[in-house]
Amino acid sequence: MGNVPPHPVRKGRRPSTWLVFGLAAALAVGGLTSAMVTGAVEPVGAELTAPTAPSTPAAEATATNDPATPATTGSAPAGDLTALAVLSALEVKGRAPQTGYDRDEFGQRWLDVDRNGCDTRNDILARDLTDLTRSGPCTVTGGILPDPFTGRTVPFVRGQDTSAQVQIDHVVALSDAWQKGAQQLTAQQRASFANDPLNLLAVDGAANAQKGDGDAATWLPRNTAFRCTYVARQVSVKAAYGLWVTQAEHDAISRVLAACPDEPALTSPGAATPPAVATPAPAPAVTYESCAAALAAGAAPLHAGEPGYSTALDRDGDGVACEQ
Repeated sequence: MGNVPPHPVRKGRRPSTWLVFGLAAALAVGGLTSAMVTGAVEPVGAELTAPTAPSTPAAEATATNDPATPATTGSAPAGDLTALAVLSALEVKGRAPQTGYDRDEFGQRWLDVDRNGCDTRNDILARDLTDLTRSGPCTVTGGILPDPFTGRTVPFVRGQDTSAQVQIDHVVALSDAWQKGAQQLTAQQRASFANDPLNLLAVDGAANAQKGDGDAATWLPRNTAFRCTYVARQVSVKAAYGLWVTQAEHDAISRVLAACPDEPALTSPGAATPPAVATPAPAPAVTYESCAAALAAGAAPLHAGEPGYSTALDRDGDGVACEQ
């Protein structure tokens, strides 16, 4: 398939209103709900159902379906949106500092997001492995993983020395998310992000360790046949949770999607987009009536491009106002 030039992105600007509205309606994947849809990942459309009240880590699991077949969330294309269209709507800006990052900022590990009585880790293993064996209704003790990262099959045997051979990967790594907008999410939204089946894959442990917290600019699966699906998941997750991409990340994803311009964006039917992060409120403008006010606020000197700088305060026009 021929190369298709990536959609242009205006750096630092928000997407148009109609595109944000379309993304909010189609990419509904951010909340912890009790109405998750059963099924494997498949390229078919699906109507979104209204979510019920979000669950919390302390909520008691109330299974409504057969616990022997965990109700893991499937993924479906987000209407007619392609991954390229979603990518073009993501904000492009620099990586924020990692200051304050801790795994615990993303809540309790492996919640029971669909309230089927099984935690998310076992749900994902049951979704992605074949030839399953279980202990009880939930605990996956064995199976075969068709590994998407390497393209090879990996046996899974639960045990102290063997479980790590198959790991659950966050497609958008938690540390990467923290540096690209997740600091502004609520604690509940971050817990949803960490347990969202759209953002989780069972993968080869060694490949997952190699990926670390890398984004598409620093790491892509060795299995080239999976790269289109992989980056489509990344942009879908980032759009749903209001996260941004760096310029290098945007360009790397564009190069992958140029070979598959019709790759669909994905959604988790039955979940809800975090409303607080779809269109972040702009920071209030900083102005100073005089250099005395800037000095009193401890902001002087003010350099061109910094909050509070104005040519009215820069009397000599050298780009530095209120020099002491």
